[in-house]
Amino acid sequence: MWGDCPSPAGKFPFAHRAAGHMVEAMRLCLLISVLLSGALAPLRADVPAAAVTGWDRVDIAPMKTSFLIGSVTLTTEPFVRSGSTLAANYEAKVWPWFFWSERGRITIALTDANLASMAKSETAEFTGNATNHKNKPRHVTGRTQPVDASSGKFKIRIKADGYELVFNGDYHFGDVKK
Repeated sequence: MWGDCPSPAGKFPFAHRAAGHMVEAMRLCLLISVLLSGALAPLRADVPAAAVTGWDRVDIAPMKTSFLIGSVTLTTEPFVRSGSTLAANYEAKVWPWFFWSERGRITIALTDANLASMAKSETAEFTGNATNHKNKPRHVTGRTQPVDASSGKFKIRIKADGYELVFNGDYHFGDVKK
């Protein structure tokens, strides 16, 4: 009825395919959310927009999420700001299916409007892209909520292979431009 399935769980042949797609999507979502949230955090209502754009790095702690049959830990290098984009390399480790793990690069776009909203302590939405080590593209969207002038919270959604993964995390702005 279900066709040939390489999974040893013959009773649930669809579970193997679904789990693989979910893992890939989760890895991308984690990576993108980390990158996006770091870029939007430094702006706040009581701080002028010009004053909070003096940073050139966003640090994000490793994040972990779970799915039906495992978990994914996303680790990134610091996001480096260049103009209106933030970019960093990432590594997503999938447990217990280590062979689904991936690494790649994430880029997030932050417009002047995003930064102005953040300076007013308002939520800001962002978009971005990621590409894994196999050159598979990932679409990233998210929202930031500043806590103070140098940190905040974010939610990132990563779309990969028809699935959307949602991650929540914290960010902190790093080095100040001189």
